[in-house]
Amino acid sequence: MELARVLEMVRNGELTAKEAEAKIRLLATSSVERACLDVSREARKGVPEIIFAESKTLDDLIGVSSGLLRETGRAILTRVSERKARGVSKHFSGIGIQYDRRSRVMVLREPGRGQPTETHGGKVAIFTAGTSDAGVADEAKAILVEMGCDVRVFYDVGVAGIHRLFPAVKACLEDGAAVAIVVAGMDGALASVISGLVPFPVIGVPASSGYGVGGRGKGALVSMLQMIIYNALNPTKN
Repeated sequence: MELARVLEMVRNGELTAKEAEAKIRLLATSSVERACLDVSREARKGVPEIIFAESKTLDDLIGVSSGLLRETGRAILTRVSERKARGVSKHFSGIGIQYDRRSRVMVLREPGRGQPTETHGGKVAIFTAGTSDAGVADEAKAILVEMGCDVRVFYDVGVAGIHRLFPAVKACLEDGAAVAIVVAGMDGALASVISGLVPFPVIGVPASSGYGVGGRGKGALVSMLQMIIYNALNPTKN
């Protein structure tokens, strides 16, 4: 039983407050083989339970997805390989299935249930330094959309051609973005640049797309950590 249904029953006089409290406690978790699902996370935190698929077997994914579908009508999976996506799709034929190869995000929905959280007006701008970072950006976008956010992505605006960035920053400011996510490999400098241009929080995501000294995201990680330290010590400069 979903939280909304419990509250509706209280409103209609079908449950007392004490009975509803007991049912809500039961909503907190649901156990399946080798997993304990936090099925009330979205009601409690605004963020739905998300299945990290990369290190799970196909049987694990099917079991956890089945539990979430039963309890909430929706299962969101990230880092899903094409092979696993085919296996999950075959098992759950007959329900709504979305899968994107680039983001590797898969969403399963029971008919008439499990729709994305109603849009609440939160606006997020996502920037990528290069096209190679697009998969990470698309993964973030897919999850944010399921959370009810309004998301706009600006691809390939890194510092190698800094003139490409300014129209994107102008657009996100005009859109009224409240936060930015910046995905960058190589030196990760884009996050620092954008942090100096916008009046809202910037979340730096080091991508493993870089090469050379500090490649595979190490250089970008150090750069973004340095940005955090600098901003913490110089809060009036943002």
